[in-house]
Amino acid sequence: MDFFPEFLNDSSTHYDGPGLKVPLPRAGFITLSLLMAVFSITSVVLNATVIVVTLRHKQLRQPLNFALVNLAVADLGTTLTGSVPSVVTNAVGYYITGRIGCVLEGFCVAFFGISALCTVALIAVERLFVVCRPLGSITFQSRHAAGGLLSCWLWSLIWNTPPLLGWGSYQLEGAGTSCGPHWQSRELRDVSYIICYFSVCFAVPFAIILVSYSWLLYTLRQVAKVGGGAAARAEARVAWMVVMMVLAFLVSWLPYAALALTVVSKPEVQLAVLVKVLPIYMAKSSTVYNPLIYIYMNKQFQRYAIPFLMCGKDPWPSEDDVSEVQTVVSPLNNKISPD
Repeated sequence: MDFFPEFLNDSSTHYDGPGLKVPLPRAGFITLSLLMAVFSITSVVLNATVIVVTLRHKQLRQPLNFALVNLAVADLGTTLTGSVPSVVTNAVGYYITGRIGCVLEGFCVAFFGISALCTVALIAVERLFVVCRPLGSITFQSRHAAGGLLSCWLWSLIWNTPPLLGWGSYQLEGAGTSCGPHWQSRELRDVSYIICYFSVCFAVPFAIILVSYSWLLYTLRQVAKVGGGAAARAEARVAWMVVMMVLAFLVSWLPYAALALTVVSKPEVQLAVLVKVLPIYMAKSSTVYNPLIYIYMNKQFQRYAIPFLMCGKDPWPSEDDVSEVQTVVSPLNNKISPD
């Protein structure tokens, strides 16, 4: 079948399902299905909690939280269009929705995934403006957040549409039970698209994140040296929360990006099946980490999220104190002594 990627023709693969050649034994598919079921359920519950709780409570409607809600929407979209179908396809051991289903899944997962990555970059820029004030009196306001979020979705749409029009393509990947951009292809249209795609959709946001957080962490270290009040400590905790989210996102997606670029740059490379499979599912698991970090590290949000998750009960009531994380605009560089 031309529909299936070339690695399904390897002699090391096993046969299962309706006579199709597959790269994993039955137990491997069942394991992947169970893992994705756990990640999918957790992701839906936590990301839905972030969205609903933020919309219900006016105190949480700050520019940073707009971006976090947008990230939750993108993660939820990735889960529903990528992780949930993977539960079913891995359970049966082969891809069941045909060529159209593969293209739709590949587009949707890539669209929501790049939107999420761009949102993480936007959060990095937002923290840079709030904490470091690189442009002096110009602050990051709600209209800037709205414009930035719209740009994230448009950027992702622009770069994920070409495979639908003939430049690049969406194809089976990993264990042959999920779809994504066809980085295994040797055709010029696919190779050129993948190189451009990873350059503008991964390298550019990654560079923005790297520059923003290098600057941010330097500022936080300066604040730590001179000390600071409650507002400074609160903003520092917000910054560290976002740093953790960025690290979790990059740890999840960097192996996938490295795998794709390795295959594109060295077409003759031979990789084990697990090396091809694990990065794909690591990337899909990223939808769980962000809401977990947010709920755990943001005391202000935690006060509303825990009762929501526990049907109105709060098993860990906490007293209000000035040191808890507040997502407010409070520049830290004003706390730094000139010497």
